[in-house]
Amino acid sequence: MNRVDRLFGILTLLQSKKYVTAEKIAEAFAISVRTVYRDMKALGEQGVPVGFEPHKGYFVVQGYFLPPVSFTSEEANALLLMEAMVFGFTDKSIHTHYASALNKVKAVLRTTQKEKLDFLNNHIKLQLPPCINNDYEYLALIQQAISNNCILEIGYKNKNEEVSKRKLEPIGLIFYAYSWHLIGWCHQRQDYRDFKVSRILTIKNTELPFLKTDHMPVAEYMKQLPVPY
Repeated sequence: MNRVDRLFGILTLLQSKKYVTAEKIAEAFAISVRTVYRDMKALGEQGVPVGFEPHKGYFVVQGYFLPPVSFTSEEANALLLMEAMVFGFTDKSIHTHYASALNKVKAVLRTTQKEKLDFLNNHIKLQLPPCINNDYEYLALIQQAISNNCILEIGYKNKNEEVSKRKLEPIGLIFYAYSWHLIGWCHQRQDYRDFKVSRILTIKNTELPFLKTDHMPVAEYMKQLPVPY
């Protein structure tokens, strides 16, 4: 990779995260930390407002945005493959947002790339087992509640067909046993509970903040899942 491509790559990486350490940049581009320092100086000299915060890393000042100049064929193909996965394993709410994002990506592709992408799209198919049922529109709302630490209110039908109303503090979404599961702190049970998303009847983001402040990481909860897949 030549230096110009690397600088664009570093800028794209910085725009994708709040902070990036010099060590992470060095690892991502297989360069030394000393080279990272030189590259950051070069970006600054070109007018890119790069800042640095001790113990956190580099960042691009809020408000600065450089749209991607181009995608390689391999990057575009990877996004197309991801489209098949998204439409196979997520719900309608995510389909809409992903399709919109992908259209923005396609808008910056060269004509030849678009033609190859359309051709490849007809040769990628996903065969899913009938047990995967994502006929709902909850995932986008759940993601928003998780990222904003907002309490959710749901109507839920358990495996015994019993219906209940729950208020919960969502800590994560996990796909296991061929289904999406919402993991949250249930106010009624005063404990973490696993709610299968396909069994949710109604859902509302109350936009009220969490009451509990010391939630376990969802990765920690995964250690107690009933099945390893």
